[in-house]
Amino acid sequence: MSDLLPPALILIIGGLLLPAMKGRGRDILVLGVPALTFYFIWALPEGIRLEVPFLDYMLVPIEVTTLGRLFATVFTLMAFVGGMYALRQATSRELSAAFVYAGGAVGVTFAGDLITMFIFWELMAIGSTLVIWSAGTDQARQAGMRYILMHLMGGVILMVGIIAEISRSGSVDFTAVSLEGIGGWFMLVGILINAAAPPFASWLADSYPEASPSGSVFLSAFTTKTAVYVLMVTFAGTNILIYIGLFMVFYGIIYALLENDMRRILAYSIVNQVGFMVTGIGIGTPLALNGVAAHAFCHIIYKALLLMSAGAVLHQTGKRRCSDLGGLFQSMPFTAACGIIGALAISSFPLTSGFVSKNMISAAAGYEAMTVVYFLLAAASAGVFLHAGIKFPWFVFFQKDSGLRPKDPPINMRIAMGIFAFLCIGIGVYAAPLYNLLPYPVTYEPYKASTVVNYLQLLLFAGLAFFVMLPWMKRTLTITLDADWLYRRLLSRFGNVVWFTLVAGYEKGETKIRNRAESLAGLSDMLFNRKGILTKTWMIGTTATWTISLLLLYLVSYVF
Repeated sequence: MSDLLPPALILIIGGLLLPAMKGRGRDILVLGVPALTFYFIWALPEGIRLEVPFLDYMLVPIEVTTLGRLFATVFTLMAFVGGMYALRQATSRELSAAFVYAGGAVGVTFAGDLITMFIFWELMAIGSTLVIWSAGTDQARQAGMRYILMHLMGGVILMVGIIAEISRSGSVDFTAVSLEGIGGWFMLVGILINAAAPPFASWLADSYPEASPSGSVFLSAFTTKTAVYVLMVTFAGTNILIYIGLFMVFYGIIYALLENDMRRILAYSIVNQVGFMVTGIGIGTPLALNGVAAHAFCHIIYKALLLMSAGAVLHQTGKRRCSDLGGLFQSMPFTAACGIIGALAISSFPLTSGFVSKNMISAAAGYEAMTVVYFLLAAASAGVFLHAGIKFPWFVFFQKDSGLRPKDPPINMRIAMGIFAFLCIGIGVYAAPLYNLLPYPVTYEPYKASTVVNYLQLLLFAGLAFFVMLPWMKRTLTITLDADWLYRRLLSRFGNVVWFTLVAGYEKGETKIRNRAESLAGLSDMLFNRKGILTKTWMIGTTATWTISLLLLYLVSYVF
């Protein structure tokens, strides 16, 4: 039996209770539920805490591991600070969905079997869709519909893989999976869809920016990082993930550089950053996996900070295109400072959290003599500085003077941004508390002189390149077509062909049926209408003749 209350259940129940609460009680619940969840996450000792028999298997809804506790910790921290950010702006419906969403993510990190993991996985899809729809706009409704369709497809693929894997192994344990059987491949594809791996990545950039300012902050934290956690448990060291991750890294950079919408820039940046994590999982060494875990932890914080600053701008100005913004540092200095700190952290600038986490992945590639991978990751770090480290703060807070003079957002939003800005700097300056939470002992030293100098050179030259190419970097009122446009067009054409073929076939068949029905109707009319053969009035002699003939026919047949 469970020693204590399941942490995921606290968030889910709290989320379901939120719509019934108002005023101060609602505020206490929003901040108190994540705090209580955090307590139980750390009160549970490691090991299996709850087992439930199911058919021929033993389900493990609660199993505490070092890695799972790390992810559950940052998920709960996100729920708390995100709740603070949304406290005065978000509806109770949105906060309710966000807490159920967060509870699903925490449930995955404590799952000890594949069935429990899948249940919480699908609960996340429902919660996150409701978060998107809570924005209440037509764009949010359409984006949410596409979002749920993609995630239901990914869930079906994952479920097929889980069933095949259970059939092959005879076990439901949530542990390492090989790609020897078809089940492993289905599971990998299903997980990668949630990780926003191309060609199924556009759901992220299309849906996250359509949520409310607070909704996009919640969305940035859970889905893709839960996929990273599941990949770490099931497919660590799988070589193909190195190539998938590298493709994600540069895919995200290119599309972020092309974007004009500030929140779409940050959405594509999520794809890029998750690509670093997927690459580290593919490398699979203890240093690489430590780097993935640390980077996921830090990424949730600085990405949320970036989206909080973007959300504050949207909340205060109602504008989201870079071409409509600029000069906001004059009237929104606190928001601009927090956005700059988040931009430096995502760029792995020294003395920020990104520097002490992401570089572990690059170092792991170097230690394993993966020279090409190492240099590609270094080049990608420069690309991150271009699109998230410079482009986002420059076009939103500086560049031209847009003439807008909004104030900094309400106090609850500023407190939330301040907490995460402090953590971005605090972890970067003193990483020991984070390193102590990682799944393997840490011997990595981030602040070697050579490492610091190399990264400063890389980032400074990337910054110089940005301003040299600034005329080409200026945004215009254009849209970018994602890679999904190709298969969406093909599927649309294919669907039209199938539809018209079916319609034509139906119409042809309908014509044949109509002709046969008309023939039958004519025969029926000939036989049964008032003057029909079988219904008209016959003369008595004719009737007697037919009766005698039929009687004779019967007698003959009976005799012979």
